[in-house]
Amino acid sequence: NEWSLARCIDYALNENLQVRKAGVTASIGEISLQQAKDNRWPNLSASAGESMGWQRIPDGNNDRVLKGSSRTSLSVGSNVSLFNGFQAQNNIKQAELNYKGLQYSAEETKESVTLNIMSAFLQVLYAEEQVTNSRNQADATRQELGLAKERYALGAIANTDYLQVKTQLASEELTLANAINSLAIAKVTLMQLMELPVDEAFEIVRPDIDAIISTTATPDAADVYAEALAVKPQIKNAEINRQSAMIDLDIAKGGYYPSLSMNAGLNTAFAKAASMGAEIRDNVASSVGLSLSVPIFSNNQNKSSVSRAKAGITSAEIDEQNTKNQLRKSVEQACLDARSAAISYNAAVNQYEASLESYNVAEEKFKLGAMNSIDFLIQKTNLTSSESNLLQAKFELVYSSKIIDFYRGVPLSL
Repeated sequence: NEWSLARCIDYALNENLQVRKAGVTASIGEISLQQAKDNRWPNLSASAGESMGWQRIPDGNNDRVLKGSSRTSLSVGSNVSLFNGFQAQNNIKQAELNYKGLQYSAEETKESVTLNIMSAFLQVLYAEEQVTNSRNQADATRQELGLAKERYALGAIANTDYLQVKTQLASEELTLANAINSLAIAKVTLMQLMELPVDEAFEIVRPDIDAIISTTATPDAADVYAEALAVKPQIKNAEINRQSAMIDLDIAKGGYYPSLSMNAGLNTAFAKAASMGAEIRDNVASSVGLSLSVPIFSNNQNKSSVSRAKAGITSAEIDEQNTKNQLRKSVEQACLDARSAAISYNAAVNQYEASLESYNVAEEKFKLGAMNSIDFLIQKTNLTSSESNLLQAKFELVYSSKIIDFYRGVPLSL
């Protein structure tokens, strides 16, 4: 049951706690938006009250006695704002923007997790390649040690030549052990990033890295930046913050306008339970009214609110430009890294091919006894080094090309 990069990303997005928390936060924004819309409607409330009293009254025997009475009151009231300087409408607009902003923040969190998963996935692939290369090198040296042992037994080579090959094998077996440990660590890192309990049987799908490299193209920073501006959630979030700040100004200006509201009420009361129905009916009173409030002087609170809102707009504009600048710099650096990785990869290929050719010649000479162990192992070490450089350059090129896809908004896949 192998895990592809897409499967790893999907699992991580479902299990990652930061992603889940961002989703909950966005849902709270949706609730706030609905509340802002509901605030336009009339409210309705009901109340009931009970009052009791006592007084001394004559009892017909030239004496006074204490008698109690009670009265129950019922009322229903409603109030609705007819005009409040367009603040209700502006609050709805702002709540809509805030909700979108929270959604984009959730997307930013998802992108961060996705990028981390891809990096860890490539690290596992790289570690697997290292294990394969190290095992191949050790196997080849093991065969060479067998040949050297035979020659030493025949007296064709000195003991130092034989020991040199034996030492080389021990070194390569250590390298293999370290590579296996690095692979285990890389797998654990990936599983932990995915919030997947560590599983010894965990394996990943091994894509065709060479095929991916063959499709990479030299990116143009200006083109990539233009695409990133259109799709990156941090840019959209910065734009929303600026728009929200502008609505803050409209809301603050609304404080200068008069406000008009309408209220209505219905109330009644009764004192005797026996005649409760008649009393409720006879004591019913209703009312409807309009209330107009005109701001004259508010200790400069409205003026201060407007000034703060204007400063908020300036701050949001600066933040938006800074976000765009940071994105541009990141894209420029990513494109530079991609071009550098392509150059390094091509150089590493040439180095490896030259080292492989030299090694093949040296191997034939060594088998024929025309080259001693020391000179042969020098050629083998050169090949091992060039192979390691090629492997590193290969994965750096793949990673840098996927970073370009990330900025362009292309789903990450291998």
